[in-house]
Amino acid sequence: MSDERLRAIVLVGGLGTRLRPITYTVPKQLIPLAGQPVLYHVLDLLPRNVEEATLACGYKAEAIEAYLTAHPHRVKTRVVRESQPLGTGGAMRNAASGASDPFFLLNGDVISGIDLTQMLAFHREKGAFGTMSLAEVEDPQPFGVAVLDGEERITRFVEKPPRAEAPSRWINAGVTIWSREVLEQIPDRVPLSFESEVMGSVLSKGIYGFCLRSFWEDAGTPAGILHAQRLLFDHPRKDRLAARSQLEGAQVLPPVAIGRGCHADGAVVGRYVTLGQEVRLGQGARVEDSILMDGVEVGPGARIQGSIVGPGQSIPSGTVLEGRCVGSTPEGVS
Repeated sequence: MSDERLRAIVLVGGLGTRLRPITYTVPKQLIPLAGQPVLYHVLDLLPRNVEEATLACGYKAEAIEAYLTAHPHRVKTRVVRESQPLGTGGAMRNAASGASDPFFLLNGDVISGIDLTQMLAFHREKGAFGTMSLAEVEDPQPFGVAVLDGEERITRFVEKPPRAEAPSRWINAGVTIWSREVLEQIPDRVPLSFESEVMGSVLSKGIYGFCLRSFWEDAGTPAGILHAQRLLFDHPRKDRLAARSQLEGAQVLPPVAIGRGCHADGAVVGRYVTLGQEVRLGQGARVEDSILMDGVEVGPGARIQGSIVGPGQSIPSGTVLEGRCVGSTPEGVS
């Protein structure tokens, strides 16, 4: 089946509320990690025989579409917009036109080293109706939690249980493979959560758990974004060119990713830093474990640690930023 052509659906409709104020102006899928947007790290996971990825977009769909047009990914993409928030199940159904059998379904903010070719082989070996990637975490409460039997079949799935009541520590890692038949379980144009409202009704059809042994992170919070960036720097893909790491006038401590047109004057950059395009760093500025997006200006002597700075922001001289998200807040929003 090496010549089989498959398709994928990527869910990118969320508001990114946990990353505000950055996401007031930039959808979280376009925040750059290790030199490229979150979304492109997700698309990179898709095997070469995936001929198209349909992006189920809601919030700031136009920005995502414009970026894809200006910077095409190797995977052909198609944007399907939601006229109203549809939840994971509704978005999946809304974007399902032309779905292959089986098809991949990915959350748009999952950063992982998962091998989807291996996962697809597992899916076929099991004769599965669906296969869900599972990651083992210390605190499963924010996630959907799965219970497996001895054959790796999911026998129970609980969405966001209290930590003390979680039946396992294996959680939905945001990458699944589904038989196209699953779409028959989802009404068209109806907002609903697949995990809470559909998953229970299809467990009997044969859903299996593909347990991850690679790195994984949910890049939906500031801490998650920065941890994901560290993981990506520490596990660079062999099929992608290394990010630019030269910055004249600065002391650079790899790993870093430096955008075009950046300028520094006696600054220190690194480790684990992404600078967007046209970033300017003043004399003696220090940036570590952070993301500075396009057009950011950092004054002399400022220190930025564990922070995300949105496009066009200006950080005054001598400022100390630690664990902050800095961005523009729309008028009327407190």
